[in-house]
Parts: sequence; C-alpha cells; structure tokens
Amino acid sequence: MIRALLIDDEPLARMVVREYLMGFPQIEVLQECGDGFEGLKAIQQHQPDLIFLDVQMPKINGFEMLELVDDQQPAVIFTTAFDEYAIKAFEAHATDYLLKPFSKERFNKAIEKFLAQAPVTAATPKQQDNLLETASASPAQHERIVVKTGTKVKIIPVADVQYLQADDDYVSVFTQEGSYLKNKTMSFFEQTLDPRQFVRVHRSYIVAVQEITRIDPYEKDSHLAILKSGAKVPVSKTGYVKLKQVLGI
Repeated sequence: MIRALLIDDEPLARMVVREYLMGFPQIEVLQECGDGFEGLKAIQQHQPDLIFLDVQMPKINGFEMLELVDDQQPAVIFTTAFDEYAIKAFEAHATDYLLKPFSKERFNKAIEKFLAQAPVTAATPKQQDNLLETASASPAQHERIVVKTGTKVKIIPVADVQYLQADDDYVSVFTQEGSYLKNKTMSFFEQTLDPRQFVRVHRSYIVAVQEITRIDPYEKDSHLAILKSGAKVPVSKTGYVKLKQVLGI
C-alpha cells in the first residue's frame, strides 16, 4: 500500500484529489492537512511515500515546508495555480505537477507517472535541493526566511536580518532576537537576497547594508563593518569594493 498525504488549504481541492484517488485503491490517504505547519507534522509522523502539495498556503508555503523536512523526502505531486518560476521547478525536478483546475485524465497521468517509477522511491536529496533552488528564483521566496528551532517553526522577515554567517553546512541568520540556523549555503543567500540590501563582504559573511553604522580599517587590506547591534563583521578586500559600490562611496 502506498501511503499518501493531501496538503492544501482549500477543502474543495482536497476533496477533488481524494475523489480522483478512488480509482487507485493501492494509494491510501493517511491524513488531510490545511496548511504547511500541519503538513510538516504529518510528514514527520507518517513518513508517507507520496504527498499532494499546494504551494500557495497560509503561514508557510509548500516550498518552505519542504525545506523543513529533516527525514527522507516523500515524492511530491504539486497541485497548484502558482507562478512561472514554480512551473520551471516542477517541470525540471518534481515527480509531476497539476495546474489547477485539473481534469481527472490529467490527474490519472500524474499518478501513472508516479507508479511507473518502480520501485516507489522518495525524491533524492539532490532532486529536492534542485527543486528548491530553482523555485527560489521566484520573488515570493525572497521576502522571508523560514527556520526550524526544535519542534517550532520561525518565520524571519528579511527586513529583520542583520547579517548571515557561514556555519559548517549551515548558515547562521542573526536578528535582534537572536541567531537561527538554516540548512542553506552562503551562495544560495547571495543569489536570492536583494543585492542592493545585502552584500557578501567576506566568504563567510553577508551583511544587511542598513545595519552598518561605520566601516573601520583593520589589518592589511581588510576592514570591519560595525553594525547597529554592536556586532563586528569582517570585510575582505573584495567585499570592501562591493560594499563601496552599493553605498555609493
């Protein structure tokens, strides 16, 4: 039996998927979830083989939810009316996507495609990373950073970020409230954050320009960016050039 979850904030959309699934008795729906928080908990609890996932949902969207899944990723069939960036991501890396409103015939093709991938396997970490990296091109993904602290999910508006620091395989996101670990790379944030607001001043640091109060000379050709919080962020020679360009000095 293939274990599945329906994660969509629209009850009608979930009802349609459940109705269409009646033609596939080998797929059992374990739970229906109305938002990303509930979906994340259900994935951790049930370890499903397949999820039907909407992208545009309240609280956290479908992409943000997938980023927070720690264990083995289930296969994903998206059910969405999302934008062109997501469509590119789906076409390149997802099991399949169903653009709302979708017919029973189109739904059947998605299920048949999934079943043809025998034996049934979840998305590989590489496939999932590629999906999320491609989806990050969407402007909607640039406004906040979603992190998990223990069992809780924290949504950090980009405007609250003071600076970011490389931390082994993670990035520490520093805010007035504290720091939070995100399982992403510095290159990811360098590419997705607004370059007019955030500058990679060092291989291990990205700083919010608005947080800088002054830039002091340091040893050799390096500098220190002094932030409003009192934090001191190292600035390399190359980073200083980029920072001056953004500041117009």
